[in-house]
Amino acid sequence: MIKKGNKVVTGLLLAGVAFAALNVIAYRHAYAMMHFTTEGGRTRPPERLGQWAKLKVLLSGVTIPRPTCDLSASAVDPGCQPLIIDAPGGIQLAGWYCGRGRDTPLVILFHGYSSEKTSLVEESKAFLALGASVLMVDFRGSGGSSEAYTTIGVREAEDVVAVFRYAERSLPHVRRFLFGQSMGAVAILRAVSHHGIAPDGVLLEAVFDTLLNTVRNRFTSMRVPAFPCAQLLVFWGGLQWHFDGFQHNPVEYAKALRCPALFMHGADDPRATLEEGRRVFDAVPPGGKVFQSFPNCGHHSYVTTQPVEWTGAVKRFIETVMIAPLRRADR
Repeated sequence: MIKKGNKVVTGLLLAGVAFAALNVIAYRHAYAMMHFTTEGGRTRPPERLGQWAKLKVLLSGVTIPRPTCDLSASAVDPGCQPLIIDAPGGIQLAGWYCGRGRDTPLVILFHGYSSEKTSLVEESKAFLALGASVLMVDFRGSGGSSEAYTTIGVREAEDVVAVFRYAERSLPHVRRFLFGQSMGAVAILRAVSHHGIAPDGVLLEAVFDTLLNTVRNRFTSMRVPAFPCAQLLVFWGGLQWHFDGFQHNPVEYAKALRCPALFMHGADDPRATLEEGRRVFDAVPPGGKVFQSFPNCGHHSYVTTQPVEWTGAVKRFIETVMIAPLRRADR
């Protein structure tokens, strides 16, 4: 009886040690995913990692260098000008503005996770070709902006608000659209839901439905069981930045959207699945919303892989919004 009791105690101790170790690993993973480094090469996408590389990443976490910009504003358009936008807390956001006149719509572009504004050069050129003005923005921690961290759309929503308010004050245009990829799309939805901004239209690519699901998808891509690692990672990541990661929920944010919305999604996206994108779309109130899927596309730029389809969908959407009556008298 005593030996049996000792085995139970030993088993409980081992389970406790294993659980504690798992939490330490999850904490390190969350920290690595949300803090950019200044040294070391970037960890390859999970789909491209070998078995030993996956094991190393699982034990030590990913390495994500601070996203930097190697281009100048003229790479987008000769008339494109750099600018700095002040955000609360002393944060400075870098942007490039290509203005085509106040009678043109302004499209403000927000990039995805661990990226920066030059990842949207092709999208910006396409919007310019359609007759729009564009403002490309680096989120905090990326490109020419200050800081060296990311919160996967939570604090970035405050950046969206700061940029949108700046555009309202300083960049007069007949319409203001917000374009976002992945994390950028989520930040836009959160900015609308939590901060009450009112764009004339939004164009959202590859939006994920919950932070927990997008973290789960990364484990799935590595062919590693997501439970309980995904839950622990979301818990510790939120704790580090003082928010509830389980409540970072674009499906809920989408319920506050009242402007026309174009959702675009890759049919073969492993990071934010097509079903997840549709769940966010379905949560948007009826009226003026469109869902466009792109066959054989993953979690990457649609304008570069299917330019005709992308341009057609965007052109129709912008033209529809442009002919509608102005919704606010302050324009």
